[in-house]
Formats: sequence, C-alpha cells, structure tokens
Amino acid sequence: MRAIGVHEFGGPEVLRPLELPEPQAGPGEVRIRVHAAAVNPTDVLLRTGGHAVRMPGRRPPFVPGMDAAGVIDQLGPGADERLAVGQRVIALVLFTGPHGGAYAEQVVVPAASVVPAPQGVDFPAASTLLMNAMTARIALDALALPDGATVAVTGAAGAVGGYAVELAKADGLTVVADAGPHDTDRVRGFGADHLVERGPRVAARIRALVPDGVPGLVDGSAQTTETLPALADGGTLAELRGWSGPAERGIRVCPVMVTDGITDTARLDALRRQAEDGTLGLHVAEVLPAEEAAKAHRLLEAGGLRGRLVLDFS
Repeated sequence: MRAIGVHEFGGPEVLRPLELPEPQAGPGEVRIRVHAAAVNPTDVLLRTGGHAVRMPGRRPPFVPGMDAAGVIDQLGPGADERLAVGQRVIALVLFTGPHGGAYAEQVVVPAASVVPAPQGVDFPAASTLLMNAMTARIALDALALPDGATVAVTGAAGAVGGYAVELAKADGLTVVADAGPHDTDRVRGFGADHLVERGPRVAARIRALVPDGVPGLVDGSAQTTETLPALADGGTLAELRGWSGPAERGIRVCPVMVTDGITDTARLDALRRQAEDGTLGLHVAEVLPAEEAAKAHRLLEAGGLRGRLVLDFS
C-alpha cells in the first residue's frame, strides 16, 4: 500500500513515499480507500516530533493525516450498520493510533469516526471538513453560551476560526471576529456581525465594541494571554493550542482537543449535514499529488493560506 510518512522527525524533506502492508479492518472498524487527505497544522507537529510523547513505544515510520475522504472498501466484524462497502465517506483519523494517519491509499478507523461524505461535494473539498469543524464545535460547546449571547473569535479568517464564526451564527450567537485588511470580505461572508482589526491589540478593540467584555472567546489565533482582557469577569476562553492558563477575574480557560470528538458520530454527522446544507463552507486552497506532501508542508508553514491544502491519493 502506498503511503507518505517519516522515518525520522525533521523538516518537510523527511516526508517520503512508503510501501506499507495493506491494513485490515478489525472488529468495529472500517477500511477506507482514501482519495483525498487534507493537510493540517497538526500534521506538521507530527512530522517535527511534537506528537512523539503521545506515541510511547511506537516505532517509525509514522504516517500523518487526520482528515480523509474516500470510499469504504472493507467492513470489520460488528461495524456500524449505517455504513456499507462502496459508500462515499469522510473520517477523522487518529494518526497516533496503531493504524497511522490519513496520508495513505487505505486507512482503518473506528466505524464511529466515519460519516457519509456531503452530497454533491468532491473528495478534496469533503476532506477539509471534519477536523477543523469539529475543533470549532468543541470550542463553542465548551463556552456553553445561551442563545443571543456574544462570542468573540480570533483567527477568524483561518480554517477553525471561520468554522467557529459559521457555527456560532447557526447557534444563534452574535459574533465579533477579527480580520486583516485583505480578509474583511471573507470573514463577513462567514457571517460575523462585527469586525475588529486583527493583531496584538485585538482585546482592546473587542472591548471598544463590548465595554463589559464578551462572555466567551474562541482563540483561533493562538494569542492566549493577549485575548484575556476581551473577556468579561467569569467568562470562558476556548484555547486551541493546549494553553490552560492561568487567568484572573474568574475567567475559565478550556483547552480544546479535537480527539475528544473523534468518535462522536452524532456531532460528526451534524457537521456533515451542515456542510451539505451550506451552513458550513468547504475551502480548498490547492490539491497536490500525494508525492508532493513535502511541498504541501512548506506551503502550510509559509502561512497566508486561505483554505486547506489537500493531497490526492485517487
């Protein structure tokens, strides 16, 4: 089986084509013939060794990738009756698990991590949905804001931030979002009610709009402590990069881990339906042949992308 992975941690150049044994679906598992795998920042973290602590005892090669779109080609014993061989699907993939990640022609995952692909969407676009949208969903659920409340989103032009804006609007929230000069139309298109300029003074700009502070904030820009002044006393910060505080004024900091939702079929399928009905947009920056994974990682690390890079395994 063709895959892309690393034998040693390092720069993009360590990503190499691999020939691996064909995986087999075990009890409660599904094997997917992958057609497209989205490239996410967490893939870079695996490549550079940042996830090594989560893989004790594992030996290389390591295969990145958490977002796969393709066709089911094998069902393990006791797999979910929702699913069938030949079905077009998308899946969240735990690349630190025994089967490795989505940068492969075939990937085995728990049936609970698999939902139908959105209708009318090609594989590259479908592959960009789950990881980023689930991260945003978990973040908003952690805030637990009532209908009509105000939420702030930083990094709103990015993949997770954009989904946080769209999901918050679908939840009935008022959204204050940041944007650079070239991203204002993009962020307005996500549905943000109010825009503030992105940057180190974003908290002051949010406070200018909401003098008492917002009750919840999704930090999609990894600004951590810089965002805290935007929050009201007793508010909640959903933090995407693992930071857990401390914070003063009774502010609660909730680190968000997408792995908490990796087998939450109900939430995964709800996101699929929202992509299908247009609530959530699907944004592809570029599709590259799988063998150009190193180029994809270089482009991702260079920054400035709007939409996800996708590796073509079809």
